[in-house]
Amino acid sequence: MINWTWLQANAADIAARTGQHVVLSVLPVLIGLVVALPVGYLVRRTGRAAGAWLAVLGLLYAIPSIAMFVVMPLILGTQILDPVNVVVALAVYAFALLVRNVADGFAAVDDTVRQSAVAMGYGPVRRVLGVELPLAMPVIISGLRVATVSTISLVSVGAVIGMGALGQYFTQGFDQGFATPIIVAMVLILLLALIADSLILLAQRIFLPWFGLGSR
Repeated sequence: MINWTWLQANAADIAARTGQHVVLSVLPVLIGLVVALPVGYLVRRTGRAAGAWLAVLGLLYAIPSIAMFVVMPLILGTQILDPVNVVVALAVYAFALLVRNVADGFAAVDDTVRQSAVAMGYGPVRRVLGVELPLAMPVIISGLRVATVSTISLVSVGAVIGMGALGQYFTQGFDQGFATPIIVAMVLILLLALIADSLILLAQRIFLPWFGLGSR
């Protein structure tokens, strides 16, 4: 089922595409998280309107991925093979997934804790960064795990514009009726998702020891 000769002959290309897949996965998640943190916090402060805002922002994830990748060069004015197209498109999806978790995380912080921080002389910025954000992180990290695994999978769709990293092995395999590159891509993408999720869990245990094992 696996053509080992092809695997050996393309080892360098497989390694290069795997590295590209990692970069095209990590950057969008980081960008999506950086944008989702302030937006999610502000949405939480809208009170009863928060649900409506989150519903609207969540619609971004409903945009078909192929359409997003094809239209993105027209929106950004970039070349069709520019990796920026994939990064921005995936960042939009990551943001759409993360913003609800950020809002829910901040909403889960007890008002008593906020009031105690104010009573201790914490200003707004210090209170948010030093008190609310750490307490909201368990919920945010749960969303981060989902967004990361989802992004690693969606990178493959970028193959429609020639920037799919490991996903290009899917198109190559289907075009040639050759199963080996398809299987290799599937296995590597699955491994990347498992490794990424494990790294997030490890970071969570190191930096958020109070989170314990409840995230599993």
